[in-house]
Amino acid sequence: QVQLVESGGGLVQAGGSLRLSCAASGRSFSSYAMGWFRQAPGREREFVAAISWSGYSTYYADSVKGRFTISRDHAKNTVALQMNSLKPEDTAVYYCAADTKIEELSPKSAYWGQGTQVTVSS
Repeated sequence: QVQLVESGGGLVQAGGSLRLSCAASGRSFSSYAMGWFRQAPGREREFVAAISWSGYSTYYADSVKGRFTISRDHAKNTVALQMNSLKPEDTAVYYCAADTKIEELSPKSAYWGQGTQVTVSS
């Protein structure tokens, strides 16, 4: 069992930056692949970024590639999403997720946080 709690959301102007953090608890956190998803009003939850259990492999949605960076800290049991050059279309609730394999991270993954709101004003 893995429990996830996101933090770091807020209101920022276009072009600004935010850093989201996901704190994990429960056994075997270090063996799970971790990901970030987002959901805007009226839209389906979509993939943003993922990182393997080792931290060596990362993947990004085309819409955030070059602007967002995912990282993890095994010592602190956290996963972070550094978001730079934010755009109004990045506005959404951002969720942290965990799954046993990076290729299995999806909206159907077993473990989710409660979400944190990110709002980017134009």
